[in-house]
Amino acid sequence: MLKQGLQQTLQQKLSPKQVQVIRMLQMPTLQLEQYIEKELEENPALEESCDGTNEDNGNVSIEEYVTHESSPRYSAYQSSSVGMTDFPTLSVKESLNEQLERQLGYANLDERRNTLALFLVQSLDGDGYLRRDLSSLADDIAFRWNIETNAKELEELLRLIQGFEPSGVGARNLCECLLIQLNNKVQTPAVQTAIQLLEHHFENFVRQYFDKIKSRMRISDEACKAAIAEIKRLNPKPGAVVDSAEDRSMHVMPDFLLEIRNGEFSITMPRYSLPSLHVSNHYRQLLQTTEKLKNKQDRDTIVFLRQKIESAKWFIDALQQRKDTLMQTMQAILDYQHDFFMEGDESLLRPMALKHIAATTGLDISTISRVVTSKYIQTHFGIFALKSFFTEGAVNESGEEVSIRNIKKVLMTFIEEEDKNNPYSDEELAEMMQKEGFSFARRTIAKYREQLNIPTSRVRKQTR
Repeated sequence: MLKQGLQQTLQQKLSPKQVQVIRMLQMPTLQLEQYIEKELEENPALEESCDGTNEDNGNVSIEEYVTHESSPRYSAYQSSSVGMTDFPTLSVKESLNEQLERQLGYANLDERRNTLALFLVQSLDGDGYLRRDLSSLADDIAFRWNIETNAKELEELLRLIQGFEPSGVGARNLCECLLIQLNNKVQTPAVQTAIQLLEHHFENFVRQYFDKIKSRMRISDEACKAAIAEIKRLNPKPGAVVDSAEDRSMHVMPDFLLEIRNGEFSITMPRYSLPSLHVSNHYRQLLQTTEKLKNKQDRDTIVFLRQKIESAKWFIDALQQRKDTLMQTMQAILDYQHDFFMEGDESLLRPMALKHIAATTGLDISTISRVVTSKYIQTHFGIFALKSFFTEGAVNESGEEVSIRNIKKVLMTFIEEEDKNNPYSDEELAEMMQKEGFSFARRTIAKYREQLNIPTSRVRKQTR
């Protein structure tokens, strides 16, 4: 039996303008410059200030502005070329996200599916893995972007991404990563055997129980060795391929310029790539004149003028909001990592997470994450990505919080100085770290060792 009833729910929905502000936060300087240029071309009510003053072009007719034909616009890109040599640029490798987004542009997806695919790309970690389950991502998308989706649809888009380069990207675990790469190779007998091995005997492969594998798969010793050789040629961290691709490079202009004057920080945002914008005075006058005429045939013109002027106002406000948010976040990072920015010594980096900066600024963690993405700061000792200042920490026995980077350096030193014929196990490394004042479980040592791309003691002994 059907029943009718009232139910009150609370939902948070973002307007298209709010979504656009969020996207602008994440844009690096060069991408924002292109976005401004596009807006200048599409909205004639938005103009670029020339030396901070508005030009007076005299009286103009409504017909001159309300036209379907595009007229020449003042290019933001052209104007930004002035003064670019005043600040050095840093040549860096194209990031994994940028490479995947570029390939996504060739997929011919509609706007909705393209947005979902972009979210998946941005959810990958530095190794190219998707560590979160698709149902949780669907909930995030519904909350942040107000787009309803499900795990099945995201699964289809993930399969698309898994077909991108570098091969193996978009996997949810190591086994899937290796299988993606094997399926992309020429299907020789050794490759086909390797696929069956991983699909049915992955755990035995990880433990290097090769005799069990040969017995259960009923294959010869030569076939097993050939299959394992194929697997060992694969890359368990496909995201690292991008870091070694020297032919993929781009120039990054720093978003922030840090100077130290009389022992105090002075932080600025270089304006050589972002023009100063204002709402066209001519469009304001046209709107006032048209409204005074009160002709019925001018209603469409009035609506057009109002939309363009309001859009220009919002765009200028959004740019200012972006600047204020970036400056607020950068100042909080400077205050938190004060000693590092003064001396330039990496060992002075304090353990810092997104939540620390979020608590200081009062902004959401997701906002801080977008702000620091693809943003750079120029200091007197080099140019750095803002993300590089975020590092985990641990407390030693004396109660002092130490950066995970320094802890990994100690761990790396132990492994480099070990007896190559009898390498340290994770348990032994944990005991040695405890003597240095760090109480870590074996699984924590194993995690740090894997992050340093160091194999287990058994493999280290066999490979030396």
